[in-house]
Amino acid sequence: MLPGLFYLHAQDSTGNKKLSLHWQATIIPQYHFAFKASYSGDNSMLTSEPVKTSLTSTLFATYKPFKQGYIVFNPEIAGGKGLSQTLGAAGFPNGEIYRVGDPKPQIFIARLYYEHHFPLSDRKEKIEDDENQVAEVTNADYASISVGKFSLSDFFDASEICNDPRTQFLNWALMGSGSWDYPANTRGYTMGAVIQMIYKDFHLRGALTTVPIEANGPDLQFIWNKAMGSVIEFEKKHLITYKRKDTYTDASIGVYQNIAHMGNYALTLQNTVPGTTPDITATRAYGRTKTGFYISIDNHIGKLHHYVNYNWSDGKNEAWAFTEIDRSIATGFKLDGTIWKRKKDFIGIAYVNNGLSNDHKNYLAAGGYGFIIGDGKLNYGHEQIVETYYAYSVNRFFTVSANYQFINHPAYNKDRGPVHVASLRFHFEL
Repeated sequence: MLPGLFYLHAQDSTGNKKLSLHWQATIIPQYHFAFKASYSGDNSMLTSEPVKTSLTSTLFATYKPFKQGYIVFNPEIAGGKGLSQTLGAAGFPNGEIYRVGDPKPQIFIARLYYEHHFPLSDRKEKIEDDENQVAEVTNADYASISVGKFSLSDFFDASEICNDPRTQFLNWALMGSGSWDYPANTRGYTMGAVIQMIYKDFHLRGALTTVPIEANGPDLQFIWNKAMGSVIEFEKKHLITYKRKDTYTDASIGVYQNIAHMGNYALTLQNTVPGTTPDITATRAYGRTKTGFYISIDNHIGKLHHYVNYNWSDGKNEAWAFTEIDRSIATGFKLDGTIWKRKKDFIGIAYVNNGLSNDHKNYLAAGGYGFIIGDGKLNYGHEQIVETYYAYSVNRFFTVSANYQFINHPAYNKDRGPVHVASLRFHFEL
C-alpha cells in the first residue's frame, strides 16, 4: 500500500521496528478583511492587504540504534509571508509562519537530537509508528535524557487539544501558553537538554537551553546565568477519572525562567528624553530575567474535548523569543466528527484573552516598539481572540480546514480593529 513506500520497517531481534519515516506539508493562504484604525505605527497590522500564504514541509526520521536509544532528525522547508510581515498582533493568526525577511522557501534542520531511556519498571506498553517515534513494545515507565536541537513545545506545554497549528488552532496564543516566551530561534527551535521521568500517570520534565542572541533572532547562545532558558513541568495524566474510559482529566503546571541580553521597560522610559521615542535596545544587559508559570487542564468527555490554560510572566524585561504577551487565559473545545458520522473530521472553537504588564503597557503607550507589536501610541485594551475551524478529512493523507479568527484590540489597541481573518489550511501527511 502507499504508506509502505515511505515507512522503512527495519526490525531488531524482538520484532520491534528500528526506523520510522513520515512526512508532512502544510499550506495556509490567509486573508484579513479591511478594518478601521485611528493611526498606525511601524509594527502595525496593515488595514488592508492581499492574501498571504505560508508553506512548510517536514521529513520526520527516527532511528533506534540501541535498545533504549533514539536519533531524531527532521529537515524542514519553510517559506511564504505572514500578514503585514508577521506584525501587528501579539496573538498572531498563523502559527505556521515565521518572522523571517526572505519569503523564498528555505531548507534547514528543525530537529536533530539523541534521546536515551532508562527503564524504571518492567511494565510494558505498545507504541504506534508515528512522527518521531518508532513502532515497538517498550518500557512504559522510564527516565530519559534528550540532547540536541528541538522545539521545547515537543516536550512541554503539550495539550492534546490545543498545541499544533498544522492540525488544530492556528493562533500563536492558542499553540500553547502565550506568556511563556519559550527560548527559540526565529523558526521556533532551540538547542539544549531535556530530562524526563515518566512513571505511570506522573510525568516530570525539566530543560536547560540556549536563547536567541537578539530578540527574535536566528542565532542562539548559552552563557551560564547570563543567557539561558530553563523550565520545569509536572503533569498528571488522569488526574480525575470516571466510570467511562473515554472520560478523564489531565493537568500540568510549568515554571520557567529566561535569562538573556534583554532591555528593561521601566529603565527605558526613565532614560527617554521627553519628545523622543523610547528605545528598548538602549538598556539591554546580560543577566536580565523573565519568570513565569502556566497551568493547563485538558478535559476529555467522550467525543467532546475541553481545554483551559492560564499563564503569566512578570513582564519587566522585553519580549525576547516568542511573542509579546505577559498574561493570558484561554479556553476551547474540540468535537470529534464521529458524532455526525465523519470519523476523521473535527470542529474546534476557542477564546483567548491576552494582557500586558504595566511596564510593558507604558512603554508601548509612550511610542516604543517591540519585535512584533507597536502602533506608535496605545489606547490599551486586552487583546481578545475567538478562533473556530472545521477540519475535513478528504482521505487518510489529506485534510482541508476552514478557519475564522476575530481579533479585538489587535496589539492591545482599542483604536484599531477589530480584525476578521479567514484562512484555509491544506495539510498532507504520510
